[in-house]
Amino acid sequence: MDIKQNILDAVNEWLTPTFDTATQESIKELMTTSPKDLEESFYKNLEFGTGGMRGVMGVGNNRINKYTLGKSTQGLSDYLHTAFPNQPIKAVIAYDCRHNSDTLAKVVADVFSANGIHVYLFSSLRPTPELSFALKYLGCQCGIVLTASHNPPEYNGYKVYWEDGGQIVPPEDEGIINVIENLNYNQIKFTANEDLIEYIDTEVDEAFIKSTIENASFGTSAAAKENLNIVFTSLHGTSITLVPDTFAQAGYPNVHIVEEQRVPNGDFPTVKSPNPEEPEALAMAIALADKTNSDIVIGTDPDCDRLGVAVRNNEGEMTLLNGNQTMILMTAFLLEEWKKAGKINGKQFVGSTIVSTPMIMELASAYGVRFKVGLTGFKWIAKMIKDFPELQFIGGGEESFGYMVGDAVRDKDAVAATLLICEVAAQAKAKGSTVYKELLKLYVAHGFYKEHLISITKKGMEGLAEINQMMISLRENPVKEINGQRVIMLEDYKSSVAKNLLTGEEEIIDMPKADVLIYYTEDGSKICARPSGTEPKIKFYISVNAELDSVENFTKVEAILNDKIKNIIIAMQLN
Repeated sequence: MDIKQNILDAVNEWLTPTFDTATQESIKELMTTSPKDLEESFYKNLEFGTGGMRGVMGVGNNRINKYTLGKSTQGLSDYLHTAFPNQPIKAVIAYDCRHNSDTLAKVVADVFSANGIHVYLFSSLRPTPELSFALKYLGCQCGIVLTASHNPPEYNGYKVYWEDGGQIVPPEDEGIINVIENLNYNQIKFTANEDLIEYIDTEVDEAFIKSTIENASFGTSAAAKENLNIVFTSLHGTSITLVPDTFAQAGYPNVHIVEEQRVPNGDFPTVKSPNPEEPEALAMAIALADKTNSDIVIGTDPDCDRLGVAVRNNEGEMTLLNGNQTMILMTAFLLEEWKKAGKINGKQFVGSTIVSTPMIMELASAYGVRFKVGLTGFKWIAKMIKDFPELQFIGGGEESFGYMVGDAVRDKDAVAATLLICEVAAQAKAKGSTVYKELLKLYVAHGFYKEHLISITKKGMEGLAEINQMMISLRENPVKEINGQRVIMLEDYKSSVAKNLLTGEEEIIDMPKADVLIYYTEDGSKICARPSGTEPKIKFYISVNAELDSVENFTKVEAILNDKIKNIIIAMQLN
């Protein structure tokens, strides 16, 4: 096959003495045995997305390796010295269970230290939310976590956090990227100053667990905690290092751990995908719940920032909740607790994202609490806390199974969220209810919102071109009618324009630009199209709603909403 000149130029650069012999030999092997893989490895630079930099491990500028991470860390080091002149700079690094995470974390530490930056490096794998906590706890300006969340085993990644504990956002992200892009690989300082690398573990663990219990516990009685029967699985990930201890210290004794998934393992041998959004990922946990007659199942993804939850429905069967439902349950619980404590005075807010359920806005309004919405990704929710210091952040989340309780951790946090959903469950059971029944009551009180996600995978260079073309087509030929309902509003976050399609009026969207389109129909349905920033996917988020006059009519109204979702999928040719 013919290889494009830009790819050949990149390959030739990687065959120079700047790169080690093993890297050069791997590239030569790709040239002779797999030119297609060679092309995929070099056709573009690995980019920062909504969750930082994430990709397949291997050689090349479009892969995760010591050079791509080294270059990013060198650029970040240079930027830190500019952003914080004449002061000692400190960074903290954590990593997850993935292949090479420990060695890549040491590479990052080496580069930081070679640039005169004091590094706190966790001595073994830890959950991502602990990195955010540790950054503020240790007074650092920057933090890095090596993780690829729930991606397949061949992936790894690199997430950058700033001094507030949140992931980087404008203007830091653009400034850092500009510095990185202007660097050459031969400028990376790989030779560590070991005197500047300090290993951390137990002290930070204990402080994090203490903070988690303070933030996510709400006066649940000891009897209620003891009466809750829990199944927990770490899905071969990092949560096993902290969640069992958090349960014990918070007073939840009846926790059954899925032993087959307890040991961290980057191959994730018992699941097709370690993604708590996928029903199959929690299959072993649900089987254990049925065996032990447990009330609730909780599973966390490999880096422990997202959680999947299953609870018993009205027939006593385990049913999986989606991310919007767990977000609604936890937000409603927090709002009620804040109200009971007399802490709501109009200076509080909850946060969410443009692709998540509109129901969270209804909840906030019902409690007299402000609601703020941002682009996809928890870095935007963390930015809300920074941008509005006069307001108290109660909690917030998004549809992708993440939640943030208060501001001790400025990122989605499955350690705190695990404890919080158990507080919800324990208190519900103590008053003769269930988590499921509490959700139905919320639908009656605030409207029945039902969401559905369509995720279409398009891998590689050709897949990226297909995804781009799909978004171009949606923009150039906007849908005027969906399922017999007129589209009344189209929000284009790339052009920052919201257009009323009935009147022609336009408004400016006051958010950073993003490749997102949202359609609103006259019956209140919402359809969002968005390419993933971290995976080779395009996602369509569908939200429909209806009034629910009583819990008894739930099944009937749900069937109506399911039909509406099905018809939208057909109308938009997403099936």
